[in-house]
Amino acid sequence: MNFDFEPPPTKLSWLASLGGVVTAVIAIAGLNFWSQQLTKSANQQQLATTSAKTVPQAESIASLDAASVVLPGQPISPDELTANKIAYVAPNVGSLTSAEKELAASAWSYFERNWNDETGLVNSADKFSSVTMWDQAAGIAALVSAKELNLVSQAEFESKMTKMLKTLASMPLYKGELPNKVYNAKTLVPVNYGQLDKRAEIGWSAIDLGRMAIWLKIVGAKYPQFQGQTAAVWKHWQVKRLTSGGQMYGTAVVNGKEQYNQEGRLGYEDYAAYGLKLWGLDVRKALGDRSNTAFVNLYGQGVPYDRRDYKTSGANNYVLSEPYILDGIETGFQSLPKAYADRVLAAQEARYQATKQLTAVTEDNLDRAPYFVYSSLFVNGEPWATISDTRTKHNDLRFLSAKAAIGWHVLYHTDYTRSLVDFVQANLKSESGWYNGYYETLKQPNRSLTANNNGVILESLLYKQVGKPLIVWAGVSE
Repeated sequence: MNFDFEPPPTKLSWLASLGGVVTAVIAIAGLNFWSQQLTKSANQQQLATTSAKTVPQAESIASLDAASVVLPGQPISPDELTANKIAYVAPNVGSLTSAEKELAASAWSYFERNWNDETGLVNSADKFSSVTMWDQAAGIAALVSAKELNLVSQAEFESKMTKMLKTLASMPLYKGELPNKVYNAKTLVPVNYGQLDKRAEIGWSAIDLGRMAIWLKIVGAKYPQFQGQTAAVWKHWQVKRLTSGGQMYGTAVVNGKEQYNQEGRLGYEDYAAYGLKLWGLDVRKALGDRSNTAFVNLYGQGVPYDRRDYKTSGANNYVLSEPYILDGIETGFQSLPKAYADRVLAAQEARYQATKQLTAVTEDNLDRAPYFVYSSLFVNGEPWATISDTRTKHNDLRFLSAKAAIGWHVLYHTDYTRSLVDFVQANLKSESGWYNGYYETLKQPNRSLTANNNGVILESLLYKQVGKPLIVWAGVSE
């Protein structure tokens, strides 16, 4: 995701200033790789056949989506906002069912296929040896989950974790300060998106490192044998420039010059800031400051969004499922009010009730151009928009997200979330993990395979099994 407060020129922004969860957008850089995976003629024939059947339905849903928005929306009361001081525990935690064990095993198969033994780093996208710190955090989450769900032995867990932490504590850094936004996962060379053989220092992402910070704390607290190594990782990084004035900052390199940009909008900003807070950094404005929060009614549900949209700040203010899911699973809604997550899920269910279209939207890779989109509830004043980071619309590529479906279900366990999971299990399994999603209009899987999608699925199932938010389960102290 582009969290840069002052982005570089449009022609360069997709390449130079990507921050946060664009992480997985490394697949964009692999255009040739993806095109080799898909046969164009087959796609065109399938698209032509599918479009004739689905265009009327898609137009009807688009009309309902456009009519669903009311501004300003219904705000959340102060009492609701303070209701989550104690870490939330989902209503249906406990041992995994046989179907859930199969979900986990399939998700882990992605990592078996994409783990780089030379470095302990994981490919962000299937068989494409590029990685970001966001996706490496997903790799840590996956490895911890695989160990606790009995998918790997203790010996394999310790071997992989030791190698990974050693790499993170010694890898070359941007200007010797912080991890570069992208690395060659096999060689550790800092690179630009997709240019795996050419060294390039392009800056760091505070959002990415906030997620990594949470998982370093989980590993160090839960497994004392790794406490020294997780501390060594943090010590290796010169973290002072990650924050300024209580906000998070990242860097981008444009025309050879560094830009120092505020990162984050409501959702990922709060989630990532919580991770940095755990390590003692000052994030008081990024975490818990609601002065920029507003509400929009979507299908009758008052959904929170960030007032700092593209027109007012130069950054896109996507409303997405994933930050709320990660916050619930990992912290028990300690960085974002659970009431916000309630509304985000409720709006998606309300859309289903109105359109009969199962809805679980968030950002992720695609198996076709533009290769990465933000499938949003609300962004830059528009409801239910699916856009690229450069704001090009791709509503025809909106998809039901596998990770969002499973994450919402372990947190809420409603009839609606059960229908989402049933759909994922019936339509999105592959031999190498879970596909990222299912296209609404095209009526076919989004066959991209990524570390983040499968990592979120694994940690969701771990949360379900242990019955506690993961920082509570691990014994992380604030």
